[in-house]
Order: sequence, then structure tokens, then C-alpha cells
Amino acid sequence: MKKLASGQKIEATAYKHNGEMHRKWRSLSVIEHQEDVIIFANKFAKVLEGNGKNWFTPEPAVSFFYNDKFFNVIAMLKDDGIYFYCNLSSPALIDDEGLKYIDYDLDVRVKPDFSYEIVDQDEYRENIEKYNYSEDLKEVIQMTLDDLIIQIKNKELPFDHKYIEDLYFKFAVNMD
Repeated sequence: MKKLASGQKIEATAYKHNGEMHRKWRSLSVIEHQEDVIIFANKFAKVLEGNGKNWFTPEPAVSFFYNDKFFNVIAMLKDDGIYFYCNLSSPALIDDEGLKYIDYDLDVRVKPDFSYEIVDQDEYRENIEKYNYSEDLKEVIQMTLDDLIIQIKNKELPFDHKYIEDLYFKFAVNMD
């Protein structure tokens, strides 16, 4: 994975399995680039949808994109606590255009008390047929989901509120 410098701005683009652009986040700031993960932060980032609509994220966030895991995590800093949104996805890659990954539909929402909900299961089932997901891919997605739930229950990184607050503080200090 191409090495990014702390403070560097980058776009992150999610694609569907067939290569169509699903969603793009503009101007994410690199907080850390470790060997297996890139950590970004943003405050009210512009998001472009594949259907042409635009919107801004409603709260600040810290995002984790892994080059060796089939998920990414967005920690949203809301008024009533830190929420996590986990996307089952391909590992992330970086090229000259930015960060890219394939979104595999299933998501896990985690509340500040670490209760969680698996969402978009209907979309996942539809896209298994629509995009002809292989048996191997479906197996990897299920295993990743199982492992992710264990990670959430055990509050393993990045599922640690203090860790997220410290990372966001590092970003906020460098914004000024």
C-alpha cells in the first residue's frame, strides 16, 4: 500500500462488486498510516453518491481502512456518544486516485454501549444474486462478520472510546 503522510488529504471511494462507484468521501485527513491500517479523520466531509446526489457527513468521524481485512470502521463522534459503523468490504488499496475498496453490503452498527445490529442483510442477499458473489467470497464475508462481532464484544481496537477521542483530538489540533 502506498505510504501516506500524516495530515495528507485523500478521497475514499467505495465501489460495488461490478466496479460501479457506490460512494465517495472527499477530503479525508490522514491521522496515521501504519503497516496494515490507514486512519483518517474528517469533520463534515462532502459525500458523493453513485446516483449523483451529494451530502455532508452530519458529525466528525475517525475511519479505519485495513489492507488485510475484509471490513472498515467509521467511528462517529455524536453528541450522545461514539457510534461505530462497520462496512463489510474488500481490503483497501491506495493508488494515485486515492483509497478504494469494494462494499459488500452487510454492515454492523454499534451504539455507544457496544450493543450492535447487523444491517442491510436484504441488500446483501439481493447482491449475492445480482453480482454473482462466489462461494469463497460469501465464506470470507461470513467469517469476517463473525470475527468482527467478537472484536466488538471484546472492545478490541478500534472499538475503544478513549482511543477514538485521542485520535480525533490529534486531528482537531492539526486543523487549527
